[in-house]
Amino acid sequence: MVNKKKIEEAVRLLLEGIGEDVNREGLQETPERIARMYEEIFAGMEETPDKHLAKRFTVSNNEMVLEKDIVFYSMCEHHLLPFYGKAHVAYIPDGEVVGLSKLARTVEVFAKRPQLQERMTAQIADSIMQELHAKGVMVMIEAEHMCMTMRGVKKPGSKTVTCVMRGAFQDNERLQNAFYQMLHN
Repeated sequence: MVNKKKIEEAVRLLLEGIGEDVNREGLQETPERIARMYEEIFAGMEETPDKHLAKRFTVSNNEMVLEKDIVFYSMCEHHLLPFYGKAHVAYIPDGEVVGLSKLARTVEVFAKRPQLQERMTAQIADSIMQELHAKGVMVMIEAEHMCMTMRGVKKPGSKTVTCVMRGAFQDNERLQNAFYQMLHN
């Protein structure tokens, strides 16, 4: 559970640490605003994907399902700066599928935590494999990291791409190529 009082105290200390006057008109309510914002953007800390993936529908075919261009926003755990982009999630069902919004909700669960893109990609894939008992899962994430854009190397527009394959996707070039082709259609 997010402790808003601790966040407010920390923001006040941070503002003082950079030489600001916490009583200045524009900053007086900033600690409370940041606490409310953190409660929202870190909502995934209290959530697990299993509740989203529990409602399933029986299907007779077991062809690839792809939900692409799922926009997400997350926070880099190294700098507490945003990274954002698109997730592409494909799976081969084993007789059951979930509603398409549930894949997007699964992405959100993991995005709304202090995160590493590499870990998030694997967490999404692993949760779908585990909860849906899918024959295979492939997840690709393309994201821009503000820690590379506004500080450090300062390379706006650069994207980090991560890809994880589980089950049937791991050694099946035909399935991998189908995934990539569907992404570009």
